[in-house]
Amino acid sequence: MSLSILFKINIYIMEKLKQDLQKYQTNSKTYIKYDTDGYNQYQNYLYKRALHGLNAMTEKEIATMCSKKKQRIINVYKRAQVVINKLKQQATISYSNFLFKSLFPNSPITEFLLTETETDVSIINTLNFKDLNINKSDIITIFMQEGILPKNFLSLEGPQVSMIQLPRLKNE
Repeated sequence: MSLSILFKINIYIMEKLKQDLQKYQTNSKTYIKYDTDGYNQYQNYLYKRALHGLNAMTEKEIATMCSKKKQRIINVYKRAQVVINKLKQQATISYSNFLFKSLFPNSPITEFLLTETETDVSIINTLNFKDLNINKSDIITIFMQEGILPKNFLSLEGPQVSMIQLPRLKNE
């Protein structure tokens, strides 16, 4: 076969694949169902603000915020990061203790590791929450215990603001 015939066959196959893809995209009945966590918008806002600090906010929100509020958010964020690091270290220690206890039950090293369960704030744990089996409700519980989130966080319904009290933006 000549090169031109192979080229034409290749073009035909590519066009057929494009048509099939377009049919699939326009006629597809597949939907993604997202998990809901049961927290309202205000609770998620407070959680994200504590967990991510100023990174959880838009540039517009940061620009309109006073410097004292920015500093409060930064301080809460730093405290939250210390608490999260401690939580991650505790989870890592308990998991490694389980492994050593299962694999080397009579080893003196295992006995030493089981007695040493102190966390070190100078070491930053970079493992993610999924690997450590830590979920959002665990983090919220710890944040409430440490005072990062309010004690009544689970019963918060959001700020009671009517449409009349909202500030008007310049471009509206």
